[in-house]
Amino acid sequence: MPPAVARRAPYKDFLQPALQRRFASTTGVLLAIAYVESITLSKWDHIIWPWFPVGLPGLRTLTIFGSILPIIVLRIAHSHIGIRTSNSPFETFRQYAISFATLETIVTFAFSAWLFSQIYLFSTPADANLGWITYYSGDRARLNERALFYTVDIIILGIVQGVLHISLDYDRMLLGIVKPKGEGEENTQAASFLGGLPDWLPVLVVRAGMLSIAVSMANYIVLYHFLRRSAWSWTLSFFRIFYNLPKSNIPPSQAPWSIWMLGRSIWAGFLLCLLWYIGDMAFRLQLGKTPLKNNQPLSAESKDPNGSLLNGLKSKKPRIAAFAMWELALIARDFDVRRKAIFEDIDRKDGPMWSQIYVTCMSTIKAIEERIDNYGKPPAPPVAPAEAAPEQPPTRIVQPPKTDDVWASAPTRKGLRSSVGNLVSNVVTSPGKTPAQDWLPTAKKVAMHTTEHFLTQEQKEAFKPESVNSLALNLSSKVLTMPTIGPAFQQLFGRRLTTIVFGQPYGEISLYANAAYALSKLAVASLAEDQYGNVQRDVPAIVRTLTVVIKKLEKFRENLPMHWTDLQKNRECPEVDELLDSLKDGLNDLVAAFGQYAADLRLTRADMRLAKEAAAKKEKQPEALVEQPRPARARNGGAVEGEAQTQALVQTPEQPEMQQLR
Repeated sequence: MPPAVARRAPYKDFLQPALQRRFASTTGVLLAIAYVESITLSKWDHIIWPWFPVGLPGLRTLTIFGSILPIIVLRIAHSHIGIRTSNSPFETFRQYAISFATLETIVTFAFSAWLFSQIYLFSTPADANLGWITYYSGDRARLNERALFYTVDIIILGIVQGVLHISLDYDRMLLGIVKPKGEGEENTQAASFLGGLPDWLPVLVVRAGMLSIAVSMANYIVLYHFLRRSAWSWTLSFFRIFYNLPKSNIPPSQAPWSIWMLGRSIWAGFLLCLLWYIGDMAFRLQLGKTPLKNNQPLSAESKDPNGSLLNGLKSKKPRIAAFAMWELALIARDFDVRRKAIFEDIDRKDGPMWSQIYVTCMSTIKAIEERIDNYGKPPAPPVAPAEAAPEQPPTRIVQPPKTDDVWASAPTRKGLRSSVGNLVSNVVTSPGKTPAQDWLPTAKKVAMHTTEHFLTQEQKEAFKPESVNSLALNLSSKVLTMPTIGPAFQQLFGRRLTTIVFGQPYGEISLYANAAYALSKLAVASLAEDQYGNVQRDVPAIVRTLTVVIKKLEKFRENLPMHWTDLQKNRECPEVDELLDSLKDGLNDLVAAFGQYAADLRLTRADMRLAKEAAAKKEKQPEALVEQPRPARARNGGAVEGEAQTQALVQTPEQPEMQQLR
């Protein structure tokens, strides 16, 4: 009996538990916020019971957390890596507006808002008169429009937040790009439990208040006037099942508008928005942590760490491949033992560990070159599967039966009678020209005559094709210059270049940047750590590939024309700049480390000269136009780690929570 082969654990077996622990950390933060909000809704008529967890405050905390739980499930289901890549915001809107994910997001936020509104109404004291049913005189039940007003306001807030969630792409996971360490800098350490969340709390509080005030004012002044009759009718129909309510669906003559109600609705909306925003930021900070556990790579727990890491690098799922590439870059920089193990692992089934890493990283970098080469070319037609040769029928001894149609009409006879019949039939069925053939020439002459005698010269010029095209172009230019509508249809240079380079529908920069860094760092470290000399055979190919990709990307960027809808005429593209910086850093390290061995590696002087030219960074010229702020990224391997990352986040308060509308 052959010995049992040890199962190589896939990389996802270590990544998924790590992500689940981070989800659990986020839910713990939300549970703490729910407890604080539960205390604010308590009636402070006692010293202990309004805040004691075992009691009504604890039960209210669980219900408030239950209202945010659908959003947590939604974030887990819809989280993705990479920025949206499209030529214009309108193209993005066309792709996502009618999708099931968009509808699910808006409905989930509206449902979460409705749950919170009912918890808030139930938690208010009786003297606030916010119950659904009230009794004005006697025992006759009446529907309380105050509760209806609050519920409608909170549901509208949920719909607005759902639209913002989709528009600003809150589901995106921000992954880090590994950069060289500075002098005296320690290795990458796991981020703290809260990360940079305390630093973001003031910003989140302000944003929650602004959104709640804006929606409450809009509902108070405009929206509730249009929704009042429908909302009253639907709510009345529901409560008639449980109460003896009037049969009339006409709302009361006096609507419950007051400053007191406006303040209550703003406060309730603020509490709900605070839960949403803190939950979103906690998700971003937790999911953007480095792929480490106990300050060791995630794959270190595997019985075959290199095999599990290799499984992640070859994964077809972008998220798993991106995290595995991030971990590989961290190993190449910070973990000497794991890096040496890569060079010493030469007895694998599909080849040495280094060779497989080399092929995976090179194919990732060459994907950029392939997209550039394929730009503007028609898509290749799908290859039709080869059809099997038809089987030859066996030889028949007797002739097969005839397959003629027995119901077919008899063949036409040739003779005098048939000839006369055909002549009469042609005369009857083809009496002459059609009406269009008779009247079309006359209509053209009348139209030309009218044009010559009744239209002025200016009117004749206006009807020419050139004038019509010019008029359409002028109208399009006016639409594009409108401050509210125009930007949605403009195909900016940066958006188009990002879409071409990174592909659609999403493009993750860290995947390519970390692949280039891992290759260059491992190659440089092989000078002292590669005992078998496997890496030096691939160094020339790495240098030439990075040189070609950098030069081709820079040339393509310079030659890509502006779209006619781009009114900004700005050729800046921060995403491509970040990618070029990473590629050039890796190539520069290779040139500096292997320059003296160029002849031994069969790198010609032309190869080294081109590599040095490609690795040189160009000084950025000052731009007159102010760029939109971009998502802040970590420089030391993590999305948000330590004080340096926190300071970077604080310097750009718009990010990483509020993404650019793509």
